[in-house]
Amino acid sequence: MAKKIESPCVSICQLKGDLCIGCGRTIEEIRHWKAMKRPEKMKTVKRADERLKKLPRG
Repeated sequence: MAKKIESPCVSICQLKGDLCIGCGRTIEEIRHWKAMKRPEKMKTVKRADERLKKLPRG
């Protein structure tokens, strides 16, 4: 059995528009996380990571 994909949530749930600045997921991605299959979760984690890299820090 494939390893479970853990949620990228870091318990810093702050939305800026429809994006969580804690984990990088959109509201829709957060809402649908539990129903997602493994490949979709992997893509979501990758997209969220890319979004976080683009966020200004400060």
